[in-house]
Amino acid sequence: MVTLRLAPEMIARLRSAAEEAASRAYAPYSNFHVGAALLFDDGAVITGCNVENVSYGLTSCAERNALFRAISESGAGRKIMAVAVANQNHAPSPPCGACRQVLAEFAQPDAMVFFQDGEGMTAISFAELFPLRFTLEGR
Repeated sequence: MVTLRLAPEMIARLRSAAEEAASRAYAPYSNFHVGAALLFDDGAVITGCNVENVSYGLTSCAERNALFRAISESGAGRKIMAVAVANQNHAPSPPCGACRQVLAEFAQPDAMVFFQDGEGMTAISFAELFPLRFTLEGR
């Protein structure tokens, strides 16, 4: 598989957008403020943040909120080319399993995913991050 190459300026833009989104998170219970920025094939960058609820199971992650926002604003015809995730705690924060599955519906296999890993930032293709997923094609 060929891994998508992004210009350093685009990576910096995505990371910055994810960090800014994290600053808007509603996380009074965990104090874990997460932001996500999605780059689509048309060049659009859409962000989201986590929104907690006193009933923890109703909490919604930043990655899913960004994707749902993108769909509500422009429809479901675009593909994700890159994802950046940031949190204000500087803790490791790859997308959770639920977010991986939801993103899989729209992410190109070679889409790059950038996230904090405890020592800095990790860059990995979506296919490497989530190799076995449910898809419309049954793969």
